[in-house]
Amino acid sequence: MPTHSIDQIIGELPTFAGLDPAYLELISGCGINRVFEPGEYLAREGDPADSFFVVRHGRVALEIDSPARGALIVETLGEGAVVGWSWLFAPHRWSFDARALETTRAIAFDGACLRGKCDSDHALGYELMRRFAAVMLDRLQATRLRLLDVYGNPGGS
Repeated sequence: MPTHSIDQIIGELPTFAGLDPAYLELISGCGINRVFEPGEYLAREGDPADSFFVVRHGRVALEIDSPARGALIVETLGEGAVVGWSWLFAPHRWSFDARALETTRAIAFDGACLRGKCDSDHALGYELMRRFAAVMLDRLQATRLRLLDVYGNPGGS
């Protein structure tokens, strides 16, 4: 089985597609491979967001805690998905819990490392801001659809 470097892996993902190979190499320098077992948390709501993840294999639930109902799954993410954007936006705190639903292999990226690279190269910073804003928009739209499903018109039509 051929092995691929982190820059090759992320270069094939929609979030990073078309990014200059030199930027892929810079970004990959901040990444390491991680494995999460079922039930293990990649991140907890409110904790410092000092990283983000790209799922290589497995599934991750994004959850919020409801005092009345416990953990509510907002979205389930699979292979190729980016988990986390809070590393890029102050105050750099996780907005959700991220929990592995099965054995999950991911690339963990050091957010402070990447923010430093973005500060040094504003073109890279702009590209990452633009791409992560698209991830945020996708998540917002998915959440909107879930809310419509949960709170849809009870009278039917």
